[in-house]
Amino acid sequence: MTYAIGIDVGGTFTDIVVSAAGETIIAKASTTPADQSDGVLAGIGLAAERLGLTTADLLRQTARIVHGTTVATNAFLEGKTARVGLLTTAGHRDVIEMREGLKPERFNLRMTPPTPLVPRRLRLPVTERIRYDGSVETPLDRASLEAAIATLKAENVGAVAICFLHAWKNPAHEHAAAEAVRAALPGVYVTTSFDVLPQIKEFERFSTTVANAAVGPVIERYLGRLRGRLEEAGYGGELLVILSHGGVASVTEATRLAAGTALSGPAGGVAACVALSRSGLAQDIIGFDMGGTSTDIAVVRGGVPGLSGDKSVANARIALPSLDIVTLGAGGGSIGHLDRSGLLAVGPESAGAVPGPACYGQGGTEATVTDANLVLGFLDPANFLGGRRTLDRDASAAAVARVGDALGIGVEDAAGGIHRLVNSRMADGVRVATVRRGVDPRGYTLLAFGGAAGLHITAVASALGVGRVAVPIAASVLSAWGMLNTDLRVELSRSVSQTGALDTKALGAAYAEMEEEGRARLSWFGGEVATVRSADMRYGEQVFEIPVGLDGVDLSDAAAIAERFHAAHEALYTYALRDQEVVLVNARLSVIGRLPSVPQAAAADRPDAPAKGTRRVWLGGWTEIPVYDFLALGNGQTVAGPALVESDTTTVLLRPGDRARFDRGGWLDVAVG
Repeated sequence: MTYAIGIDVGGTFTDIVVSAAGETIIAKASTTPADQSDGVLAGIGLAAERLGLTTADLLRQTARIVHGTTVATNAFLEGKTARVGLLTTAGHRDVIEMREGLKPERFNLRMTPPTPLVPRRLRLPVTERIRYDGSVETPLDRASLEAAIATLKAENVGAVAICFLHAWKNPAHEHAAAEAVRAALPGVYVTTSFDVLPQIKEFERFSTTVANAAVGPVIERYLGRLRGRLEEAGYGGELLVILSHGGVASVTEATRLAAGTALSGPAGGVAACVALSRSGLAQDIIGFDMGGTSTDIAVVRGGVPGLSGDKSVANARIALPSLDIVTLGAGGGSIGHLDRSGLLAVGPESAGAVPGPACYGQGGTEATVTDANLVLGFLDPANFLGGRRTLDRDASAAAVARVGDALGIGVEDAAGGIHRLVNSRMADGVRVATVRRGVDPRGYTLLAFGGAAGLHITAVASALGVGRVAVPIAASVLSAWGMLNTDLRVELSRSVSQTGALDTKALGAAYAEMEEEGRARLSWFGGEVATVRSADMRYGEQVFEIPVGLDGVDLSDAAAIAERFHAAHEALYTYALRDQEVVLVNARLSVIGRLPSVPQAAAADRPDAPAKGTRRVWLGGWTEIPVYDFLALGNGQTVAGPALVESDTTTVLLRPGDRARFDRGGWLDVAVG
């Protein structure tokens, strides 16, 4: 039997999905922040146990491993990036500090300027100049380059970013400088702006390249260590890494484009949303991934996820194509506390994997969302992770009681307050991802996944006026499952110089060049390779672009390309200006290597399962409600709220008025009361 393994490293748990011949095995291990590979190997070991195999036997029979990691994200958030030096055109060393001349929060008078990833003394000028049209105005001065490299060597930098003016049009000087740096500083991570983001807009190009240099050594060390440990344990296949755009890449490509892993973890959840959309769940989905430390929200319209080139992680602006995900500091480990005004607040601080919620018995004393849910009776303390961990309800009650005492209320009311407040925060997060962007969430299906989502999703849906919720049977590990249902993907872009009419010949040449490069990067892959064309376009007097799909358009027909833009603009903003000049700014190409998908476990045709028991829960008062085994439900079985539907790794709370049906596709389909 041949297996495929998906690995999603979260803030609290590392999720493992092992799939073969239609059978899916899941496992959860504690995340190990000091070295994520420890948690990965532990999770694979648990999955092997469930299959009756040794870790070595499982890995020897595995053809594909896809990994989602938060290593880059954590490095940015914790300030544990590499020591970076920047080589740039003389006179332009302050581009990354001046940014775009605007504050991220324009009306925040107390906002301090973001700290650049490279201090000014390590931003070194090099005498050279490429003009906007790619011609050389000032040749690369070797003496100034060698002096800058000598300074970086003396400063013992771990990475070097090379960003020259207009290098997107002509990278000759950048490539020559990179060659010199590699010769003088062996072992140092070197990256150029042309190889990272060959587009106009200096700040975005410079900032993204610097971010790539900052996490490049971190990612290189981690993925090298993980790949080595997997090989030692018996794995002989390719380790793939999911990137921020939702596609997967080899370790070599993920290391080269390290900044592209900044949203690696959440990307798997969006890939799962797309896969379930294709399987018939719904065309329009709001993905709601609530884990231990955060909640990630993404919108899928017509089965297609939104992409953005305007993402920031901590102070790092990353303009690479990324899935459009809204992240909140609200998860099962989020801490309930009193703010400076004496009011109840939840998050963004989290208890994380260590020490974790008070009920974990690992030294945590703060009241978390998980502690509140345990106090309210929503969780079975004896069946957490299938009984591998017993939750300490008394510890949860003591932690929550301290919050209640400070507010002058009882423990149940304090727990209920934490539960309702985090629901309100998450509903606001969905509004940010939808209403603020012109999307009415009421026409969408809320897809709930992540270990903590099931206890909160129907309350969030009710607050938003959303009538339908779906909770997959593999909800707690759906991001890891989604990673096994996406393809190899190389995203390429080229800025197109346009003065007057579109030069269709130059555009065709740009796409041909990108396709050649993309296929070369996937040359190791022996499967089917496809391409998808798009472009960033705008009207002549606009200062922002919108994405426009160009598949099926004759690239020699400028009028047809313009009409595609008019139609896209009209769909987005309800109007088009067909008498206005149309400008194509960036040509984009996705080169895709098709990988086999992995089905989700389907509902079995069997008699309806009776409730396995009852539990006393707090719904404004204590009441006994039935508890159903998620894995025992039959195809089409209905469950009316109030009730709990639980498995080893997730629990769904149906509130009064909710009605759920177990769909053949493998999800609980809830009509929200």
